[in-house]
Formats: sequence, C-alpha cells, structure tokens
Amino acid sequence: MCRYAISYKPHFVCLACRSSFKRNPLSPRAHPCPHCRAPMIDAGFDLAVPRRGDKGAWRALEATLRAGLTFHSCGCDGPGYRPRTAAEVRERRRAAKRLGLPERATLKRYDPWEEPTW
Repeated sequence: MCRYAISYKPHFVCLACRSSFKRNPLSPRAHPCPHCRAPMIDAGFDLAVPRRGDKGAWRALEATLRAGLTFHSCGCDGPGYRPRTAAEVRERRRAAKRLGLPERATLKRYDPWEEPTW
C-alpha cells in the first residue's frame, strides 16, 4: 500500500538560495522562490534537505537535480540511491566517463563501477 496521500506536499527547492519549501503540486501557478523569485524545482516527497551551510551536500543535490533525478516515489520503496556528498558525485562522474554511460545512470547507482546489466 502506498504511503503518500493526495494531501501530502513535495519539497520545492531553490538551488540559488539553498532553501526548500513544501508546496501544493496541484496548484496551477508556478512556484517561485520567496527570497529571489526564481522558479523552484519540484524535488519530490523523499528529499532529505541538507543544512544551508553544507555546501558539498547542496552541490551534490544540484548535480542530482540537474541530471534529471528527483526524490519522487509512492512511499513503498523510496526513490533509490542518490549521492549525498560532492565526493560521491565526482566519483560517479568519473565512472560515467570511463564506462561510457550517461551521468544520470551512474548518479543513481549505489556502486558506480558496477557494469550495467541491460
């Protein structure tokens, strides 16, 4: 059984301000950042927002979101692996380059050096 009800609100993130807010995803209007008015990114329900001063974690979150990975799930299993530090992102980028894989594919893998099993 899925854990998230329709009334649950996902995290919307402003990467420039390093802030996160929960907003109604069904709202027809865009969700601008209350601080800088830039459009916020829908990061999903399962995001563990880093502290504002943790620059490495915010760089990792930015790389993850810019690659198109979010923290959406129905609540049963979670979104899967996502890098939490800048070092984990660097390692996965090196693996993507050496293995010839898209960055998105290696960012969501627990072991970036594992050969793909398509």
